[in-house]
Amino acid sequence: MNAGGAQEHETAPPSTPVYLHLPFCAAKCHYCDFFSVPAEGQDVEGTLAAIEAEILRRTPKAPRTVFVGGGTPSLLTIPQLKRLFGALETASGFRGSASEVTVECNPESLDYDKARALLDLGATRLSIGFQSLRSETLELFGRVHGVEQSFRAFEAARAAGVANLNVDLIYANPGQTLEQWQSDLERVLALAPDHVSAYNLTFEEETLFRRWLEQGRLKPLTDDAELEFFWWTRQRLAAAGRSAYEISNFSLNGYHCAHNVNYWRNGAYVGIGPSAVSKVGFRRFGNVRHLGEYRRRAGSDAGAHAWSEEPSSWSRLGETWWLGLRLTDGLSAAEAWHRAGLSGWTAEQDPALEIASMAQEQGWLELVAGRWRLSQKGWPLADAVAREFLRLGQSNRPSPVEQVG
Repeated sequence: MNAGGAQEHETAPPSTPVYLHLPFCAAKCHYCDFFSVPAEGQDVEGTLAAIEAEILRRTPKAPRTVFVGGGTPSLLTIPQLKRLFGALETASGFRGSASEVTVECNPESLDYDKARALLDLGATRLSIGFQSLRSETLELFGRVHGVEQSFRAFEAARAAGVANLNVDLIYANPGQTLEQWQSDLERVLALAPDHVSAYNLTFEEETLFRRWLEQGRLKPLTDDAELEFFWWTRQRLAAAGRSAYEISNFSLNGYHCAHNVNYWRNGAYVGIGPSAVSKVGFRRFGNVRHLGEYRRRAGSDAGAHAWSEEPSSWSRLGETWWLGLRLTDGLSAAEAWHRAGLSGWTAEQDPALEIASMAQEQGWLELVAGRWRLSQKGWPLADAVAREFLRLGQSNRPSPVEQVG
């Protein structure tokens, strides 16, 4: 991995998806490990000016999807959003090219006027962070909205004309019962969201939740309890017409998040904003995770990249399997070779197929019509199965034939 100096290597072709990271929140959630900071006391305008400068320098033409995340993009004022979306349109013409433009929102900062403005600016999909329908859990999470605000925000977005709405939820929280989760999910389904992202709570490094866990202040649910939550969630959402297309993502037919599917297929993307990561060709770049440094560097010739790397052939292959197996339809070996930029192979030369075959013998993977995918037994073990493929990055085998492009 190289520090900085990577800007000159990056040329993203037209249609490459764009991720725009807006780092400001009303408050930092206790479970969150993304780069985000409370907006109060920060140079918001200066940071937005730097993001605008980076947009104009780096955004590819005609991106096929755009995802505006954070942080809390909906925290910005309508004039601030107009500036950023205007710069994005000037740089890329995304309004005429993108089939999907997602904006992440929190209930406390989304009303009818904001939702209407986002649609007018080019958004086609909003993702609203409910996270919980329990006041005590919202307080534990460090959220600043109330339960009823979540419903008002959703209803305001529908009234404004948003036809594609996702609701974000977290389950298996400390002290949560399955009956509480069942009741909460039923209330969300009554809203008829087009997409639901339901995540099993994890205690990420460098978060307040992780510190509290290590101090004994939080007690996670047992593995058996988490498994019960997992299977009930999948079954209930499927019965409601929102089948899982990825481990934690469920949607009506035709409402998959195309931007995120590109990630899971190990596709290229350009990340704009502090901490944002890009993947162009076989290289990855990451922007600095410091607002002051980002503001100083974003508009310069050197750019705001803090690091760059080009993973080895084996690492790319392992990552392609690791990501692809998150999708319900999995992937084929040929797709993995293509996405990893490898050619000239036979199945006998592919070490990933050795791992897949061993996982199949354990009952964790199945091969259906030439596609490898997690089995019923394998779904709860998805992370552990995927990690086996990441071990390919540690391989000492000679590098295979590569095709760059």
